[in-house]
Amino acid sequence: MIHPGKMAREVLTSLFRKPATVLYPYVKVQMPDRFRGKIKFTSPLCIGCKLCMRDCPTNCITITKVGDKQFQAEFDLDRCIYCAQCVDTCPKKALEATAEYELAQLQHDKLKVIFHAEPTPASSPAAPAEHAPQSQPAIGA
Repeated sequence: MIHPGKMAREVLTSLFRKPATVLYPYVKVQMPDRFRGKIKFTSPLCIGCKLCMRDCPTNCITITKVGDKQFQAEFDLDRCIYCAQCVDTCPKKALEATAEYELAQLQHDKLKVIFHAEPTPASSPAAPAEHAPQSQPAIGA
């Protein structure tokens, strides 16, 4: 049994101590370096080796070829355990773990994130022939 005097002393000392918690969500917490949050995909760096797909323990990554040397990634964030194994495996560093951790959603479809491949710049069409200058309308006519 706890002695009442001991408990009163503990309560009084904790009144003057700095709190052990933060006022989240009013005070945002700075995440430490190497925090494993939401995964970010950089399409131009991807070579389509799909090692990230093979190493993912929850099979939440799908890499799809969408063009010549162009790949897009689809992440099922509701299945991801944020272990960052895919980030460690990627030989070209096309994946990175961000500090983003507020990922709660009310709609299940928002937990599926698709990183579309960036379109390649098309060859620029030949410059159009210069047109004859148009005549200016007369003022007051």
